[in-house]
Amino acid sequence: MSTFESQAVPARRGSDFAELSRAVADAGLLDRRTAYYVVRIALNLLAFAGGWVAFFLVGDTWWQLFTAAFLAFMCTQLAFIGHDAGHKQIFRTRRPNDVVGYAHAGLVGMSYGWWVGKHNRHHANPNHEDEDPDVDIRALAFTVGQGAAKRGFLRWTAKHQAFLFFPMLLLEGFDLHLSGITAVWKGAVKARLVEAGSLVVHLAAYLTAVFVVLSPVTGIVFVLVHQGLWGLYMGCSFAPNHKGMPTLVAGHTLDFLRKQVLTSRNVRGGPVVDFALGGLNYQIEHHLFPSMPRPSLRHAQVIVREFCAERGIDYAQCGWVASYGYVLRHLHAVGAPLRAAVPPAAG
Repeated sequence: MSTFESQAVPARRGSDFAELSRAVADAGLLDRRTAYYVVRIALNLLAFAGGWVAFFLVGDTWWQLFTAAFLAFMCTQLAFIGHDAGHKQIFRTRRPNDVVGYAHAGLVGMSYGWWVGKHNRHHANPNHEDEDPDVDIRALAFTVGQGAAKRGFLRWTAKHQAFLFFPMLLLEGFDLHLSGITAVWKGAVKARLVEAGSLVVHLAAYLTAVFVVLSPVTGIVFVLVHQGLWGLYMGCSFAPNHKGMPTLVAGHTLDFLRKQVLTSRNVRGGPVVDFALGGLNYQIEHHLFPSMPRPSLRHAQVIVREFCAERGIDYAQCGWVASYGYVLRHLHAVGAPLRAAVPPAAG
């Protein structure tokens, strides 16, 4: 789906979201599902610990690359729990959610405070050219205007971004680590000492384990595979949700309901996709009700989809593979003017 300016969207009706909220609340879908999360967290931690036990038992062998792939999968599952905690989906009050969030961020080596702040800005203004940090990525261009502003190597990456997109996701894990460390170093997070200690312990424990058990070459390859696949999985979980959907500009007239629905895309697929994408495949419902527990999203989808149909609001939904097709086609289209541009003459 190509992007379009927000002014092309039908005019708002401010009372619609209040009506939808009442329907969702009356269905009990905003009630916390703490027992679900207790079981989910316990199983995740058990599997994560099992992966590291296997790592120490397997020893210095190239079979460890399978361990790296499994740990990349589990790190993403842990990150999904941190995401839910950041939205207060697990407990009703902030403090216990933050305890869970900080703990899970520490296990994967991220800054919880940095990520929550960034993610909340995204939720407030999804796909907004000036306000959404998720459409402000140096190596990519999500609008023709962003592409035109690129220079040098970044212009080249934007020109070929559809082909580079998935390879670049292999670097996402390293970027998450680096961005968190930078935010803590600059004091841009509230619990700076807690986060600094968490990141130092994670880095020290991780590198010690890897290079005590593995030889230097095997250890380096293990780190590259583990972090690369983690970044790829994380990127593939978040990319289908908004990329290729309408972008907003300053002064748009959309109400909250339409702003969230029209800039988001759901991914079909049933329980397997629900598990693999951590509930992010119900992106429309998640954006409308960020604190809604993950297992309630699929039930809310029925209500939201029917509500949007009654009011003529476009509700985007497609299959998992098709969602990446939309993303790549959009990136390729945005890069087209750069590929067609005539290079300036020398001198």
